[in-house]
Amino acid sequence: MQKIIHKAGTRGYANHGWLKSHHTFSFANYYDPSRIHFGALRVLNDDEVKGGMGFGAHPHDNMEIVSIVLDGSLEHRDNTGRHEVIRKNDVQAMSAGKGVVHSEFNASKTDDARFLQIWVFPKERNIEPRYDQRTFDPATRENEMQVIVAPDGNNGALQLHQDTWFTLGKFDEGHEVEISSKFPGSGSYLFLISGEIKVADEILQARDAIGISDYNNITVKVLKPAEFLLIDVPMMN
Repeated sequence: MQKIIHKAGTRGYANHGWLKSHHTFSFANYYDPSRIHFGALRVLNDDEVKGGMGFGAHPHDNMEIVSIVLDGSLEHRDNTGRHEVIRKNDVQAMSAGKGVVHSEFNASKTDDARFLQIWVFPKERNIEPRYDQRTFDPATRENEMQVIVAPDGNNGALQLHQDTWFTLGKFDEGHEVEISSKFPGSGSYLFLISGEIKVADEILQARDAIGISDYNNITVKVLKPAEFLLIDVPMMN
């Protein structure tokens, strides 16, 4: 088994006033050659946006992008004419493909919005852009693993153009959760949203993360009530 630990306090950080952003991997002005990506997982940003503020229109291409709203709501617009509001417990999945221009603003004028923005390398370049979003019942992940992204998009999951799974879980203290490698050559990246867990002989606290590869099964022990995001991706150079 191979593992890499990313403690919350070691992440890159940018404070733009209207935006506070922690970068698990190199992003914008934060660069660490040892933290470029974990397999196909390229970006994991932990963002807080002030009320009434946001990201103006900007382009993306050849990247699979997932936004998970933790608190508040985001207003999305893009050059296809799409206009959506993404709220807590909503997940947005966007294949930028050959190119898309979009904006994301806090949908509230007063309340802060908090969300995770995650980028995954696609398995094929220059595809037609695709957008989807879905509301996921938080009760379904109480002491269970709730799949929110899957390659086939079955059973209510969103779909990306990559062999990747995103899974949310929220567990009471004392629970043990077994996670398994999805396929030969895949890796699992666990980002702890809140609480405290033990995995691979490591104690993780809120906003810590661990990447695991070359393994079959491993147990997550919940030391304090915990919520986490598990991302399974192909391991690529």
